[in-house]
Amino acid sequence: MNTLLKEITHLFFPQSCVVCGKKLLPTEEGVCLSCLFKLPKTNNFKDPENQVEILLAGRFPFERAASFCVFSRGGMLQPIIHQLKYSGKKDLGIALGRLYGADLSGSDFLKNVDAIVPVPLHPKKEKKRGYNQSEMIARGLSDVTGLPVSKGNLIRKISNPTQTKKSKIQRWENVKGIFAVENPSAFVSKHLLLVDDVITTGSTLEACADALLECPDIRISVAAIGEAL
Repeated sequence: MNTLLKEITHLFFPQSCVVCGKKLLPTEEGVCLSCLFKLPKTNNFKDPENQVEILLAGRFPFERAASFCVFSRGGMLQPIIHQLKYSGKKDLGIALGRLYGADLSGSDFLKNVDAIVPVPLHPKKEKKRGYNQSEMIARGLSDVTGLPVSKGNLIRKISNPTQTKKSKIQRWENVKGIFAVENPSAFVSKHLLLVDDVITTGSTLEACADALLECPDIRISVAAIGEAL
């Protein structure tokens, strides 16, 4: 019944690919299969010394770090992330997470990971947006990998201004001390996969890690959909 309703809705209200503008098939969500196939995937989860790991090296201890795609101005991923964050297209986050999860499944990258932790939004911002885009990505990852999503323990206690157009130093000052762990005992001796939408300078992930590392014997890995160039 749901499939039939979806097909009828698509017939009268056809949607277009957010990347190329091509009319979507009823089975396609937000992005056509052609554009999904052309996404600039990094496959850097296979490389223990990839650019994400180099970016984060020495800033906090982590097991592994990787990104799904290259994020560049005017590139294919940019309109997808924009629609996900600002146009209510939360299904795009789930779809991207599933695609990334399919790549990561069975690899050493997820070895011994206990749970997926999305970078949190402040409650006011999440209420305004209607969802947390990083949580949608985490849900997609969970759908494919079977790893549970831990939401609500890592929190954003301060509603900071957007990171857009800030320098590297300004980005770090903007997120310093804004995250906290509500119940540290829940994360004791856990290996957590910290998930974000796009890594630019790594300041947000570093601030999250600072809060998480207050939990005894914790290990952190990092996964993002985009790696900004």
